[in-house]
Amino acid sequence: MSVPDEARGLDVLRADIPVYTLTFAKGLSPTELLGRMGADPETVALRDSVDLVDEFGDTLLDEDEPVVTTGSDGLWTWAWEQGGMHGLDEGVLSRVSQGTEAVALHYNEKPMYWFKYAVEGGIVVDFHTLQPLDPTGLDPHRLEAFMHPLGLVPREWAPIHSVLALAEDAFGLQVTPAAEGEERWSGSLLPLPLEE
Repeated sequence: MSVPDEARGLDVLRADIPVYTLTFAKGLSPTELLGRMGADPETVALRDSVDLVDEFGDTLLDEDEPVVTTGSDGLWTWAWEQGGMHGLDEGVLSRVSQGTEAVALHYNEKPMYWFKYAVEGGIVVDFHTLQPLDPTGLDPHRLEAFMHPLGLVPREWAPIHSVLALAEDAFGLQVTPAAEGEERWSGSLLPLPLEE
């Protein structure tokens, strides 16, 4: 898959970022998204990048209680986890997608992308690229019309950045970085419940 010459909505993620998790929710405000993701209410505030570092310091990249920063682009609001993967948790994504739809994107340097799409509390499509594609979920074929042209085909390896192109093409997702000094809602997520 080749990326077109024009700018794409998730170009900022095509840079050399070793790990990230982004959770997108359609039609939610930043504070509502933080609440549904399980942010500690005492930590939720408007902050610029300097305030974020001053307040959270070494805990910015915490995996158990990740710091998230939000933004809105078009109909979608996103939460960018600095160090965790809470957005991939089925309980979190189910809450986020209640009454709407949500997309979770995770990338790490293995390299691996993980994609989840949820509607009304149910995980509709779920796959990762650590092995040949094997979509699961309530309707794993729902996005095939967008996936196949990008090379996202079951039992085949995913082309680089094809998952980002899927998010852009199927949902129009984008992330606009904050301008210098721009304040955005942020907070620290509470730890996920221990699995029994």
